[in-house]
Parts: sequence; C-alpha cells; structure tokens
Amino acid sequence: MKKELLRSQQAKKVTMIGFWANAALSVIKLVSGVLGRSNAMIADGIHSLSDFMTDIVVIIGFKFTEKPEDDDHNYGHDKYETLATVVISIALMIAGIGIFRSGLENIMKVYHGEVIHSPGIIALFAAAISIVGKELLFRYTIKVGNEINSGAVKANAWHHRSDAFSSVGTLIGIGGAIILGERWAVLDPVASLVVSIFIAKVAVQIFLPAMNELLEMSLDKEDMDWIKQVLEKQSQIIGYHEVRARKIGNKIAVEFHIMVDPNMNITEAHNIATEVEDQLKEAYGDASIVTIHIEPYSEEEAKNGLHHELHIKEVSQ
Repeated sequence: MKKELLRSQQAKKVTMIGFWANAALSVIKLVSGVLGRSNAMIADGIHSLSDFMTDIVVIIGFKFTEKPEDDDHNYGHDKYETLATVVISIALMIAGIGIFRSGLENIMKVYHGEVIHSPGIIALFAAAISIVGKELLFRYTIKVGNEINSGAVKANAWHHRSDAFSSVGTLIGIGGAIILGERWAVLDPVASLVVSIFIAKVAVQIFLPAMNELLEMSLDKEDMDWIKQVLEKQSQIIGYHEVRARKIGNKIAVEFHIMVDPNMNITEAHNIATEVEDQLKEAYGDASIVTIHIEPYSEEEAKNGLHHELHIKEVSQ
C-alpha cells in the first residue's frame, strides 16, 4: 500500500508540473495567436488547453487509484487510471479533429479567393517557446511514467509530445508565411492540418491498448507464453489448464489450475503454488493478483480431456 501511495504521489507531482506549464503555455499561445493573427497558433493554443484539461483528468484518476481495496472494489481501483488514459486519448482525438477542421476551413477560404493575412512575428516566438517547453515536459513526464509504469502518465507525456509536434508544424507554417509574404499565408493553416493528423495518430495508439484493458482483453501472446513456461519449468507440476491473465492498471491478475501428484501432502502442494506465485510477482510486481487452483493429477481426466486447454507434461513413471 505504501508503494502504491508513493507511486500516486509521483504521478500527481509530475502532472501538477505539467498542469501549470500547460496553463501558462495556453495563455501565451492564445494571446500570441490573436495578436499575431495566426490561425495555426490559435489552434495550437487550443491543443495546449486540452493538455491542461487532461492533466486534471490524471490528477482525479490517481486520487481514486491510491485507494485500497474495499468491499465494492475487491481488485483495487487501478482501472480508474486506465479510464483516465482513455479520456486523455479521446481529448487528444477531439483536439486533432478541431485543428484539422480549422485548418481545412482556412485553406478553403484561400481556394475561394479570400485573402489570409500573414501571421505576426509574436506567433513565431510563441511557437519556439512551446517547442522547447513541451519537449522538456515530455522527457520528464515519460521518464516518470516509465519508472512508475503508469499508462495514464505515459499517455499524458505523449500529449505533451504531440503539442511539441503541433508547435513544430506551427513554427514552419508561420515562418514560411512570414518569410514568403502574404501570397504564401496559406502555409499557416496547411501546417495546422498536417499536425492534426499526427495528433490523431497518437490518440489512436494510446486509446486502443487502454480500451482493450477496460474490455478485459488477455495479456499478449508473449506474456501468456512466458507464464506457461514458468509452469513448464516447475518439475512437480504434472499438468495445467485454464490459464487466464489480464491487466488491472499497472498490475496483472492471473489465474490457472495446476495438477500435482495425488499422493502429495497439502503443505508440499502449497509450497509449489507459492514458488510459482513468487516468480510471477517478481516479474509483474508485488501488487499483482495470482490465483492458483491445485488439483490431484488424474490419468483418466487427462486421457479424456475433461478440462479445457489441458496441458499434461511428460511424466516419468
């Protein structure tokens, strides 16, 4: 429990730093976009505003995850972190769609003969400040996210990186429009259009694994095969079946049946189960939930295949 509380505190600390940085950048970008007459910078400012909102989601999410298991949540509250990750990815997608729509509208205006003013130099400076600030935030946040193995914190880090990409595109578009003059002012909305596609791509990459976790998808094949290898290597386990595993936030829940010598006493069988449990927790974390059902090996059951996905190892008689 102490470890989970420390993890939650680290997540909230890095998120609060991002929270205030996003608040400041949102104001700088939106003001610069208005004063500099840059649609790309205004769109970039809205993207930073979405970062600001997702920071709030992460903070609230971890307020729930640090709660201990209770009667209503026997497996803990870790799925709130996964839910926060889904919310962040949706916010990213909405931001990407909004930026794409705004850029397309301005490109169509140019196509129909409307004049778009070249953006001011203030918007260019704001884009440069954003790139440096958001890249530093990304590196710090992804480092903490990897250290505490948090999907929500890592998703938020990529939200920072997408904002940095957005500002790179904005810088190119604004710089090109300023240098080449008003005839090339269309580069400003074109830049926002390209950036929006990158943002949407990141949103999908974050959304899919988090949604799979919420839908109780099994661990990937590599992890499932490794769990089975642990059972294979335990010489006193004759067979196993019904191996199931899924993610719950930063931990896993795994369950399976093992078959042992029917003449083995309960203490020996318990020691075997504990050894397997320790190996799994060493790999996936002490908070992981390992449920093992011990059965006496029955040659008749093995022959008739009475258990789903029953695997019997070679037994030397």
